[in-house]
Amino acid sequence: MSSIANIPTQNQHIFVIEDDESMRETLHGVLNFLGYQVHLFSSPLEFLKISIQVAPAVVITDMRMPEMNGVELQAELLKRGRQLPIIFISGESTVPQTISAMKQGAIEFLTKPFEREQLMEAVIRGLNRDAQEMQSHLEQLAIEELLKGLAPRERQVFGLLSLGFNNAEIMAKMGISLDTTKQYKSEVMRKLGLRSLSQLIALKLGNAKS
Repeated sequence: MSSIANIPTQNQHIFVIEDDESMRETLHGVLNFLGYQVHLFSSPLEFLKISIQVAPAVVITDMRMPEMNGVELQAELLKRGRQLPIIFISGESTVPQTISAMKQGAIEFLTKPFEREQLMEAVIRGLNRDAQEMQSHLEQLAIEELLKGLAPRERQVFGLLSLGFNNAEIMAKMGISLDTTKQYKSEVMRKLGLRSLSQLIALKLGNAKS
């Protein structure tokens, strides 16, 4: 599994959304000093105009802003399919807002004034989460490409094997001989680069999570 420790900070991206210029510049100074790629936005609407094509990444956003609050921004990002880890900062916020943010997957909710160590701990956790999710996504794409290489009957055998079917059950289900069953199994294992049925089942389970 990917680890944030193996990724240089200059390849880690932090999107700061804060309408208070002084707080925005303070966050930029701290994060930029540590080597992160920091992207500043004065409003959620400005941030939503961009397409995020980088990873790992994390969002740091104020909860209370004129055009859109933090929970609304978080919901919009989820709607768009990019589940960026989010760290909320706020001078004042309601309990329902905090609960909604955490339910939607927020990494942390920091109340101003907060300690630099609190912020950095949350940033590292957020970047770790995004790195792991992107690694899982890449692994899933690789699995899907492998499965595309199976012929229709091989794909059927793959499905039955993943359910624990033995040779006799596959023969009965598909109406094929033992030799044909063994041939299909051999081709499935070869094309997928697998050495055991336990690996095949694990591959199927990973594919089912997508």
